[in-house]
Amino acid sequence: MRKIIDQIFDTFRQKGHLSYGEDVTQLEHALQTAYFAEKDGAPPALVAAAVLHDYGHLLHDLSENIADQGLDGLHEEVGAQYLSRYFGSEVTEPIRLHVPSKRYLCAREPDYLATLSPASVQSLELQGGPFNDQEVAAFEESPHFEAAVQLRRYDDMGKEPGLEVPGLEHYRVCLESVLK
Repeated sequence: MRKIIDQIFDTFRQKGHLSYGEDVTQLEHALQTAYFAEKDGAPPALVAAAVLHDYGHLLHDLSENIADQGLDGLHEEVGAQYLSRYFGSEVTEPIRLHVPSKRYLCAREPDYLATLSPASVQSLELQGGPFNDQEVAAFEESPHFEAAVQLRRYDDMGKEPGLEVPGLEHYRVCLESVLK
């Protein structure tokens, strides 16, 4: 079972150089997101979710600029579904819900939308825009909604070009500790 971590790391090494749509790569974004979670004292499951939250981008064979083509690759669903074979819901549900969390925060915090990067605003439109009141209420019913919102905040921070953070191997023990 622990070999899955090697496979995940190999995928990051093979495809992590791909554009994230910001000024960082997929791997840089994953590592920065995890760094901010760890720095904040997040529990291991949330740190693991931070490392893996965009893993779905590395699993599908869609182009790097699918948003420019008006497509939503549903990376959060792809990643959560794949990872659920190896990790429990405390890891996979925040991953699955990190996109709805953006929609939630746009509905709940009026200033949040203004903090989003152009790429995030573009993907927000493809993902359905801010939640309406019924969607907000339904989202708040999820037992993982708070972790998902926190993951979203780390995600938003993990877009700094040139930020020095620990590498993948730093997170191996964390990821192994939350395997099923």
